[in-house]
Amino acid sequence: MKIAIINGPNLNLLGKREPGVYGSQDFGSYLEALRISFPEVEFSYFQSNVEGELINEIQRVGFSVKGIVLNPAGYTHTSVAIGDAIAAIQAPVVEVHISNVHAREEFRHISHVSAKAAGTICGLGLKGYELAIRFLSGL
Repeated sequence: MKIAIINGPNLNLLGKREPGVYGSQDFGSYLEALRISFPEVEFSYFQSNVEGELINEIQRVGFSVKGIVLNPAGYTHTSVAIGDAIAAIQAPVVEVHISNVHAREEFRHISHVSAKAAGTICGLGLKGYELAIRFLSGL
């Protein structure tokens, strides 16, 4: 079973960036832990700070994986194009946010992704990725 994890801007700085909001663990070590916890899943991982590259990756994997765990980060609130890319593919997408975006600045309450996603998980830290994978692997 193949599941893609796609992370958006600034998530390459996990473990360094605002640890009070995003935690102190880097994503590389967390991804290794996921691979151990889910040996039946073949993970692909992609991170970019560039909107078009995220769209290209969604389109590239969106017809060949069981599902996509997507943290669009700051593009959640601005990118109609990422929402359109999700609508155009076959794979279900679970939108994940490490922080509770609804408890933060008002502009973060808007998502151009949520309406196109199978579901949204926010505010549970990195655990949200694990929950998304459990959901997608059970489909």
